[in-house]
Amino acid sequence: MTAVQGTMVDVPTPDGGADAYLTHPDDGAAHPAVLLYMDAFGVRPHLTAMADRLAAAGYTVLVPNVFYRHGRAPVVELPEFIDPGRRPEIFDEIGPMMRALTPELAMRDAGVYLDWLRQRPEADGGAVGVTGYCMGAVLALRTAGTYPDQVTAMAGFHGGGLASEEPDSPHLLAGNITAELYFGHADQDHALPPEQIERLDRALAEAGVSFHSEVYPGAGHGYTQADTAAYDEQATERHWAALLDLFGRTLKPGS
Repeated sequence: MTAVQGTMVDVPTPDGGADAYLTHPDDGAAHPAVLLYMDAFGVRPHLTAMADRLAAAGYTVLVPNVFYRHGRAPVVELPEFIDPGRRPEIFDEIGPMMRALTPELAMRDAGVYLDWLRQRPEADGGAVGVTGYCMGAVLALRTAGTYPDQVTAMAGFHGGGLASEEPDSPHLLAGNITAELYFGHADQDHALPPEQIERLDRALAEAGVSFHSEVYPGAGHGYTQADTAAYDEQATERHWAALLDLFGRTLKPGS
């Protein structure tokens, strides 16, 4: 694997500095940029390791702490391994932060992240890929629909609430999207029941979006997160294959 160089950085925003992890191949060259959105547990060693793996494939990757208004990562204290018994108390802390990150604030931040990332010397200045996990899949879809002139590829994995009946559901942005999309849904996911998957697929198809949507049999919500009890190695490797295929076809240097 290609050697990578990763470091914590601060991205200036109207509401203060957003701490983030930036990683890229350690070769002195500029590479296609990827914005990677965290799951609710945030920027932590497992997530930076995922970003490093993506960087090793030839990308400059930014992982922002989207909860930066509440503190630097880790915003909440996390155990090394998150088992089901600890989740309720952790979400007692995380839940208010998730609710405070309104679509308007999140997309204002997204524009800042995209602009900052594209201007980095480690990035090639071309179109950007976006990927996200759990709540990050929602942010990724919103970003593709809000900044279609900048996002050329978007992937979301075990996302929740992608096509709800709320008036600000992210699937309602389908008509704006120009990127190619891929979704790797969790099987029997309480956060994304079959009717939402069907609603999402229908909205994207009717809008003429190029997309591929799959349900990973037997893989539960959060299946890519190796520091949680939800981790599924087989499903995670399937996710890597799909993600690298998408970005390999769509993110060309300088495009």
